[in-house]
Amino acid sequence: MEIILKQDVSNLGLKDDVVNVKTGYAANYLIPKGFAIAATASAKKVHAENLKQRAHKEEKIHSEAVSLKEKLEALERITVGAKTSSTGKIFGSVNNIQIAEVLSSNGINIDRKNITILGEDNVKEVGVYEADIKIYREIRAKIKFEVVSE
Repeated sequence: MEIILKQDVSNLGLKDDVVNVKTGYAANYLIPKGFAIAATASAKKVHAENLKQRAHKEEKIHSEAVSLKEKLEALERITVGAKTSSTGKIFGSVNNIQIAEVLSSNGINIDRKNITILGEDNVKEVGVYEADIKIYREIRAKIKFEVVSE
């Protein structure tokens, strides 16, 4: 029996795969549990249309992510202000929240969870550091930020 998987099933296939399985396995397990639907002619047409629409949406999101990456890489360096002692040590540390705030003040909204400071875990001194920003799936941008005394 030919079925269309609605979600990933181990040892069988990934979501949206069309696979052949034994009739009993499909009728008694996969279809009642909601893991798959029968691959009738109309279901195959709907499935093909859904894949085409999803590909179009993915292409649009991907192109927006690439333009955001170019915009981020156009920023040579952003400046993050922090309260420091006379020796240049920061009271506390600079983290991804402050970087996200500086980016949003420049008109670029990035979720703080997608920002990773490279190298050190904590930025505790004045200087230049680098951050990695996950934009979309495999698209990432690296930006430099400078921590200065306020």
